[in-house]
Amino acid sequence: MKPKEKTVFLFPGQGAFDGAALRLAHARHPQVEHVLKEVDTVAEELFGQRISELLLEGEILDAATILRHPAWVSQLAIYASDMAAFSVLDAHGVRADAHVGHSLGEIAALVAAGAFSVADGARITAERARVIMEAGLGAGRMAALALPADQVRKIIDLVGDELLAVASENHPAQTVISGPARALERVVGIAGHIDAGAVELNSPFPFHNPVLEPLVPLFAQRIAPLVQRPLDVPVYSPILQRLYTDSDVLTECLSRHFVLPVNFAGAIRQLHAEEFRVFIESGALGALGKLVLRNVPRSEATVRSSFALDAKGELALDALLTGLEGITVPTVEEFWEAFGSRLVELVRAELTGEPSAPGPVSSPAPAAEQAAAPAAPAASAIPPYDEVASVVRTTYAEALEYPEEVFTEDVLLEAELGVDSVKQVELLARVTKHYGLPPREAGFRLASYDTFGKVVSLVHANLRGETALAG
Repeated sequence: MKPKEKTVFLFPGQGAFDGAALRLAHARHPQVEHVLKEVDTVAEELFGQRISELLLEGEILDAATILRHPAWVSQLAIYASDMAAFSVLDAHGVRADAHVGHSLGEIAALVAAGAFSVADGARITAERARVIMEAGLGAGRMAALALPADQVRKIIDLVGDELLAVASENHPAQTVISGPARALERVVGIAGHIDAGAVELNSPFPFHNPVLEPLVPLFAQRIAPLVQRPLDVPVYSPILQRLYTDSDVLTECLSRHFVLPVNFAGAIRQLHAEEFRVFIESGALGALGKLVLRNVPRSEATVRSSFALDAKGELALDALLTGLEGITVPTVEEFWEAFGSRLVELVRAELTGEPSAPGPVSSPAPAAEQAAAPAAPAASAIPPYDEVASVVRTTYAEALEYPEEVFTEDVLLEAELGVDSVKQVELLARVTKHYGLPPREAGFRLASYDTFGKVVSLVHANLRGETALAG
């Protein structure tokens, strides 16, 4: 079925991979296997290895660990994840009025709209990585800064390296840059001096950067033979800042993506102005949905994830499908037939002060049964570790303007993310308030909790009553 409000499918790009979510989706939805087989044909031809073997067997990969493999692996994994999520949504009758891709995600957005086959989309993705790998021009990095784009451009001008560039404007207070490692480190250092957060992204290359200009014609030549079909669904490009048209030569447009910046914030604001209100992420982690809520009023956007795991380890896609397919709104007559008499009783009781007749729901159990019911153990109220980690991760990410995926178990909060002790105390105070935890004990040493995982362990232990948390 198609949601009543105008809906956008969001296709994420760099860093958007969650191996655990993909494996769970693969076990539950046959469409995932079909997509992986199409991608495998290209991976075997160009790289001599099936991508499915890496994603479904052995170590469960995430956005960081997948970068230990050759660069093509992460790129095809992200594309496959995007297309697998879309295939499941499509098979269940979920449709969108427009598609939007972020960077690499534009390839999946176009494929999902019918412009290319799944295998051809995999070939575009693979060649995109292969031409950079072969040329050796990808020595560089990408980082997200918690600053507006105009301030970031001033810092770039100050550093004076022509290969530094704004790669993406994600929302008014987050800008992504790309460029040579040493120059990028200087920008991050300047940002630190003005108390602006900065974190490196999980990307193998400095995309959307002039350093890749020599590869544009080569990439276009590699993918030029692919057959382009008319679009079945409008696709809005955050890079071109317009809808694609059937007169566009898409292989040429995609090759220019190497050097052109992404204005995701502008794309979301434009779609919102055109009355789009539902944003469904077709891919991993749910980061784009969070960016949507930083660009438009929360009350005017409904965001749903797909290949993301909730605090209980459940796949967000399944809840999304249940919600879209299972919601029925009763008519006034049906509602009154079911609940009218009970509402009359409740109103009469409110006006007269007399107790209302017991209704069919929420009636108390007999006293004997209540007495016999055992008290729930206190431990049952303690959330599991993964749920606590999810809450702490979201709290830290929103406060620091960092992507959630950077908060891995072993990431060093100060040494790697630049979160000083004052900010760490403030963040712990937020978590303390959220859970209603007691203040810190005498002798508490913040330095003992230098990684994200140690902070989560501290919070979880405190919830079990084993120690006290910084307040």
